[in-house]
Amino acid sequence: MQNPRKALSYALEKYPERVEMMPIEELVTDSARQNAKRPAYVTLAVPDDVVKGLKGKTDSRDLVLLVVVPKEILERSESLILLPGEVR
Repeated sequence: MQNPRKALSYALEKYPERVEMMPIEELVTDSARQNAKRPAYVTLAVPDDVVKGLKGKTDSRDLVLLVVVPKEILERSESLILLPGEVR
């Protein structure tokens, strides 16, 4: 598999209208924190096409990612002030 970050960056730059994004909190049907008996888990309700695309030949599947954007970056995205080292 190619670098998922490169693939995502390319898709967002060249084909932004074809990239689907769904806030995960809208899809969660069940979740539990980690404890001594089991790991943490999340159960998601996603469209059937997404589920079908997760199995099968790797060369014929869509790339499905879980992307985390840190809160600090979300807050910075709203700001008009450019900090040293930031690119706009």
